Amino acid sequence: MFKDITLGQYFPTDSFAHRLDPRTKLLILIMYIAAVFLVKELWVFAVLIAFMFFMTAMSNVPVSYVMRSLKPLRILLPIMFLLNLFMISTGDVLVSWKFIKITTGGLKQAVFIVLRLFALVCGASLLTLTTTPISLTEGLEKILSPLKVIKFPAHELAMMMTIALRFIPTLMEEAEKIMKAQLARGADLESGNLVKRAKAMLPILIPLFVNSFRRAEELALAMESRCYHGGEGRTRLRVLRFGWRDLIAVLVFASLIVLVILLQKYLPLDDKLFALISGAKA
Repeated sequence: MFKDITLGQYFPTDSFAHRLDPRTKLLILIMYIAAVFLVKELWVFAVLIAFMFFMTAMSNVPVSYVMRSLKPLRILLPIMFLLNLFMISTGDVLVSWKFIKITTGGLKQAVFIVLRLFALVCGASLLTLTTTPISLTEGLEKILSPLKVIKFPAHELAMMMTIALRFIPTLMEEAEKIMKAQLARGADLESGNLVKRAKAMLPILIPLFVNSFRRAEELALAMESRCYHGGEGRTRLRVLRFGWRDLIAVLVFASLIVLVILLQKYLPLDDKLFALISGAKA
């Protein structure tokens, strides 16, 4: 289970997306997240997701590898879908049986929630798969650097976020090893109700927390022994520079956002689609 988490992992290959400036990729991710929440039409959402798969193809990262990031959500996504499906009662009634009532508004909101989570997780995973932790730190620090005029700790925040992101796959691998060790000792982690399974996770969580604190202490000692004092007076091995690839990527994605806004403004097809569904049900 833990090995399926791809967030924070880097997939080394040579592609158009890998050669982009990390600041460009962070900017595109911010615009992508904004577009995910701006979209109000399901069919327009399909255009956005198709573009995400296009970017995956441009990055030479296997689609199956990106989709692995959704496996930890295989329980959350159905729960979110069902909660929105049955709890929202706006629009026309599609199904009504005893206390169960499904409406067009609930169905649309349920699909939207699942698609948004899908798009956000895959987009974030694609960023980490195509960007090394060092480049991600540098790019994030450069983006936050204008806030230094108000004494904002841009370097420290970028370092903390990148270290946390970098240690996600490490901790997941550690948890996988601990789980296998406990199973080899006869631990039962699969049977029983939810409470028993939660209690059975204690022999995994306690060593995991101990190892996490130990790794954090070792990392702090290693940074102190190398005279690390934040970003003050530091030089860069590789200076970040925007190139023609970055300009093309930003222009293409900005054009996509404009297209998404225009499509949902002038071609609102969802209401017609759900009206057809309601008419067919009637």
